[in-house]
Amino acid sequence: MSKKPDRQTAMLLLIEQVKDGLPLYEPDTFICGPDGSCEGCPKKLLELVDTELTYWESAIERGAIPNFDEISRFGKLCKNVRRGLVRNNILSA
Repeated sequence: MSKKPDRQTAMLLLIEQVKDGLPLYEPDTFICGPDGSCEGCPKKLLELVDTELTYWESAIERGAIPNFDEISRFGKLCKNVRRGLVRNNILSA
């Protein structure tokens, strides 16, 4: 039986998944749809995720331990941003 990670490790694992799964720093993601329509601005969505990600990396370095609600909230934010990027045809489903 494997042991579950502590909250700090769980947040760091989530951060790594987000960095691998979302195109946070790719220039192609900072454009609007080809016909000018978009559902949620990809640039603003990714900036929101990057802000949270940077905050948690810094907080964990200082020794802060996120609670379960904070981990869940960050995960939900990232899931919703990913869904928005799929709607804008930036990521595939």
